[in-house]
Amino acid sequence: MLKDLVLKNRSYRRFYEDEKIDVQTLRELVDLARNTPSTVNSQALKFKLVCDSVNNEKVFKTLSWAGMLKDWGGPAEGERPAAYIIVMCDLSIGSGKYYDEGIAAQTIMLGAVEKGLGGCILGSIRKEQLASDFSIDLDKYSIDLVLAIGKPKETVKLTDLPENGSTAYYRDENGVHYVPKRSLDDIII
Repeated sequence: MLKDLVLKNRSYRRFYEDEKIDVQTLRELVDLARNTPSTVNSQALKFKLVCDSVNNEKVFKTLSWAGMLKDWGGPAEGERPAAYIIVMCDLSIGSGKYYDEGIAAQTIMLGAVEKGLGGCILGSIRKEQLASDFSIDLDKYSIDLVLAIGKPKETVKLTDLPENGSTAYYRDENGVHYVPKRSLDDIII
């Protein structure tokens, strides 16, 4: 059921790095995105698939993780994603396709959950470094998102908003990651 996939689709930031993901699995996930709606049917998104240790390290070094966890610099070695999908927009076809990128990213992540994987959609990227490392021409492509994918190594739980109304996610002393959510009644006007 879709609701089950949505509830399992959390922003995972720690993974079993040694559980590899092959290119074919990444292709299947991108194929889901290929079939989603696109602004004026432009189909301007392009994807770079990364799943080997050398290139994974290159991608990892360009990312910033979990801005609300000030004392955490990101996943430690052994807990890093097994794969990445770099989401780009082909500027010869269009630009600013943020709705398309969001739809594609969410669809890919739902597909990953269905396969027993998880991930994190990252927008805090050192784009010039990433472009340089992968010979991506920034005059031709905008780098907009990086999708980190792997087998989750952490527990993420949804919780009600605290009395102070803070939506800040946090971890407890056992490393369980909590994500406060507004109630349904709070978001319907």
